[in-house]
Amino acid sequence: MRIAVIVATYNRPDALAALLEGYLHQDDTGFEVIVADDGSTDEVRQLVESYARRAPFTLSHLWHEDRGFRATIMRNRGLAATRADYVIYTDADCVPPRDFVSRHRRLAEPGYFLSGNRILLSEPFTAAVLQQHLPLYDWGIARWLAAWLRRDINRWLPMVKLPDSALRKRTPDRWKGVKTCNFSAWRNDLIAVNGFDETYAGKWGLEDSDLAIRLLHSGIRHKSARFAAPVFHLWHREADKRGFTENQRLLDELIASRRTRAKLGVDQYL
Repeated sequence: MRIAVIVATYNRPDALAALLEGYLHQDDTGFEVIVADDGSTDEVRQLVESYARRAPFTLSHLWHEDRGFRATIMRNRGLAATRADYVIYTDADCVPPRDFVSRHRRLAEPGYFLSGNRILLSEPFTAAVLQQHLPLYDWGIARWLAAWLRRDINRWLPMVKLPDSALRKRTPDRWKGVKTCNFSAWRNDLIAVNGFDETYAGKWGLEDSDLAIRLLHSGIRHKSARFAAPVFHLWHREADKRGFTENQRLLDELIASRRTRAKLGVDQYL
């Protein structure tokens, strides 16, 4: 099974470097990484090129001009650019543990999308991680428990690893809490629902919920990747939420319908 990891990024090269180090040290190298850049300065392109020379996998960079929050467009362009069977979506401020890709590979199942969770790092701990280049991808549960006791992270329980079982499918209609910083699905299923809806472009929030709901409308069920494949979410300031009310209106409209396809989606790039 060919896997593509699509990383949404914008002007945060230090966090992106920490993420790419995590992918350089995966226990599974059978994947590609596409950095979907929402208009960063040239420093990000140079960083990706330097990592591409070291990576044991294909690492590519997609970019468009900065015109505000348009991550949905770049996630669609990343989806159009790959021919992988399976796609993992994440964000550049989310460092993966060493077994992140292999866990998504093992849990992937026809008819389902996967949604994992995240461990939030504090502001001072994030600064230490980035300044000291701490290898979070290699930490064991004992170090994470110690970090939790210091209040460096909000929780440690997601580091507990549980096997695949029927319990992972106990909420097949769940979309609340699904975030594309830790999300995966079959490429054909994503193409069938026309990827992300770019009518959310320019306004932060709920574009990931929109995708999950349309997948559910199309018959693809939710499967949990919690207690299997967390990510370590580096601290950042809260996003500008001025467009959230309009996005909520779009989402409410979708929930009241049975629509499966994005109004403005990936088909324009295929």
